[in-house]
Amino acid sequence: MAEKKATTKKTKEKTPQTLIIVESPHKAETIEKYLGPGYVVKASIGHVIDLPKSRMAIDVDNNFQPEYITVRGKAKLLKELQKDAKKANLVLLASDPDREGEAIAWHLNNALKDKTEAPIRRVVFPEITPKVVKEGIENQRDIIESVVNAQKARRVLDRLVGYNLSPILWTKVKNGLSAGRVQSVALRLICEREEEVEKFIPDEYWTLEADFKKGKTSFTAQLVKYKGEKPELKNEEVVNNIIEQIKNSECVVSSIKKTEKTVRPKAPFTTSKLQQAAANRLGFTSRKTMQIAQQLYEGINIDSGRVGLITYMRTDSVRISETALEDVRGWLGKNYPSALPAEPISYETDKKAQDAHEGIRPTYTEYTPDSIKEYLTHDQLRLYSIIWERFVSSQMNNAKTMTTSYEITSGDAVFRVAGSKITEKGFYEVIKVLSSKEEKGNSIPAMKEGETLESGTFHPEQHFTSGPARYTDASIVQMLEEKGIGRPSTYAPIISVLLDRYYVTRSNKQLCPTQLGRMISKILVESFPDVLNVNFTAEVENTLDEVEKDTKVWNDMIKDFYGPFKNRCDEVMETTESIKGFLDEETDKACDLCGKPMVKKLGRFGFFLACSGFPECHNTKSVPLAKCPCPDCDGEIVTRKSKGRGREFYGCTNYPTCTFISHFKPLTDAYCPKCGWFLVEKYDKKNGSYKSCINPDCDYLHTAGEELETPEIESE
Repeated sequence: MAEKKATTKKTKEKTPQTLIIVESPHKAETIEKYLGPGYVVKASIGHVIDLPKSRMAIDVDNNFQPEYITVRGKAKLLKELQKDAKKANLVLLASDPDREGEAIAWHLNNALKDKTEAPIRRVVFPEITPKVVKEGIENQRDIIESVVNAQKARRVLDRLVGYNLSPILWTKVKNGLSAGRVQSVALRLICEREEEVEKFIPDEYWTLEADFKKGKTSFTAQLVKYKGEKPELKNEEVVNNIIEQIKNSECVVSSIKKTEKTVRPKAPFTTSKLQQAAANRLGFTSRKTMQIAQQLYEGINIDSGRVGLITYMRTDSVRISETALEDVRGWLGKNYPSALPAEPISYETDKKAQDAHEGIRPTYTEYTPDSIKEYLTHDQLRLYSIIWERFVSSQMNNAKTMTTSYEITSGDAVFRVAGSKITEKGFYEVIKVLSSKEEKGNSIPAMKEGETLESGTFHPEQHFTSGPARYTDASIVQMLEEKGIGRPSTYAPIISVLLDRYYVTRSNKQLCPTQLGRMISKILVESFPDVLNVNFTAEVENTLDEVEKDTKVWNDMIKDFYGPFKNRCDEVMETTESIKGFLDEETDKACDLCGKPMVKKLGRFGFFLACSGFPECHNTKSVPLAKCPCPDCDGEIVTRKSKGRGREFYGCTNYPTCTFISHFKPLTDAYCPKCGWFLVEKYDKKNGSYKSCINPDCDYLHTAGEELETPEIESE
């Protein structure tokens, strides 16, 4: 029998594979390109496991343990991640480098550890660059339980507060309302500021400027003294008397004073400072700023591939790494050697800051805004520009300015004018988008003491004292930071929640509480003064920091709070009088469908008209703006929202037959004295609020050349 030949079966060797799990698909795409073969990068798309939305899910009788579930819609994704983990030789959890990211990694570890034999480790990427990603992979660590506990404590506390306060609002005010620990304190601040605005009584005052001329050059100076004293220009009569006294007097340069000023560069951005600068300089909301910053952090496609352009954007530190300092100083040495200080400049981080991450900076200094502008959207470029300018300028020499102040005497009056110029540019060399008028300087003709000038026209102007300003995105973020309320990751969501719930509206970039918001704030503050106050909220943040440092047990923190709080909730539920239906208002309008009277009600997105025959009749309509008929037809003006971005504008009820629109809210109690069309209120930094006619052919304070585009209207 012939001997059977031995056969060898070739087995294909399995390539060792490392699975990296990040939060964002864009970040996954960027990192996978950096690492190449042997690595698979997947995204969890935020939390995969969390508390359910339908119930409180906190076991108050079992040491406040949270009852976690797989997030609705994420079961398939979790199974895919478990399959990938089973194939891997190593699993690296690379969620964001903060409390929330640590909690996401902890949940993923629990969901994957029984599905794979591979070790599971935690890595963090403070910036998405090849060097830092590879360094992060080399510096694997365990999940930090104390950081997870800090996130757990905040989540449990907020759930206990929200799920106990909200039912009170449902029962006493209106179904569907909600309250939150931090958001309600922010609402309180906005409501209290609104009360200050309403109580303020403006006082009249005047200013007086005069034109002067030296040779062919004219300039304007302001009255600063009259008869040796600071003038009190209370009314027009006082101003006119001064003009009458000095109008024929000789004008002489009586004093010249020069002042040199050293201007120091500012520290790199923290999250709050970035949101404030983007709001003030670029007009961005806090939410928009963080959305664009996230895009820059996760990666943008440029010539060399996908690159993360900035470091992690949620930080309260201004610390900068040694590598980044070497990079920026090297770039400055080549491009602005005269502005490079001998030693790197360090900035002191606030004592309350966690200092877990660097300040916000570009990952590569060589990527100047001009060099990559073709790869960025308009808004991405503007935000990247201020981040780049702020960081690079922070490591440059001081600037110096010279201010020359001239006093001009005319009879018993003294007028003053000042001009400034930059004598040493220093860090101003790289400042463009962030520059201000003061930094650019202003020039006036050089004059000598005793020199006679020609006098010109007087410019008396009436003013009224300004009261407290309503909060804007920038100023409320600044206040939250100063008071220790919230953390870098929460500033933008706080504002968004208040707007989404219609507790606050945004008008001319100012945050104004609605009637509903003020009512809710009043009830909550009066019923829970110890919980909904700034000091308590700030103290919670400090306690969470202690939990993170592992110096306090998270369950003990919750236990100390919950007992008295729950007793107070039960007491308020029993004793507070219901005001349900208080905001409902009968109208004289009849339902188009059944003829019954329409009732003005408050819904999730503001007031609307609903048929009083509900539930038999479900007819609803937008509320017309009072006394504001459409100027183009017999319709009425209502508030509408554009598709996509949901921006408010004002249109006719007869749309699409009538396409009249206005991007400015009509004033419901004023008509144009010239043409009879309605007026709108506009706002700019120079003039503040002012009224203008909506009629493009009317010149009643109408801004010339202003075009109004017709938005695509969302169907009702």
